[in-house]
Amino acid sequence: MKPLKTKRLVVRQFTRQDAGFILDILNQPSFLSQIGDRGVRTLQDAENYLQKGPMESYTRHGFSLFLVELKGNQTAIGMCGLIKRETLQDVEIGFAFLPQYWSHGYALEAASAVLAYGLEELKSERITAIVLPGNERSIHLLEKLGLKYERMITWQEDGAELKLFSTGGQN
Repeated sequence: MKPLKTKRLVVRQFTRQDAGFILDILNQPSFLSQIGDRGVRTLQDAENYLQKGPMESYTRHGFSLFLVELKGNQTAIGMCGLIKRETLQDVEIGFAFLPQYWSHGYALEAASAVLAYGLEELKSERITAIVLPGNERSIHLLEKLGLKYERMITWQEDGAELKLFSTGGQN
């Protein structure tokens, strides 16, 4: 995939050189509480996460989570992308940003580009998102993107109750 470019951002595939950023974002208190602990504690863990997660998915599916960076100076500010999980039927959009970049419209800008890529380029008929019921910031963003609440689901990995949103279409 060639990078997606918006007015202020570049959304590109992760490389091993992004391990420092991954180590940082995956250990942010907001990530740990709203998304989950991925057990990444060292740079080597971060490289393994990238290799076995996004990079493997690029090869397998042609998409995954992508790095979001500022267009002018290539500062990594977050990640956003499409995920295909064994446990969900549909492709899912996901995002996480460093807290200092919240409330600037970056998440909406990146997620809009990724959603358009999934629907238009990948020809996905339906894109979903899962979110903890109390994660109001993410729920608000999903609604701004046009996703609608569909139902509650029980996450198989840990039994958490999650809200499922979708672009519509058949399930």
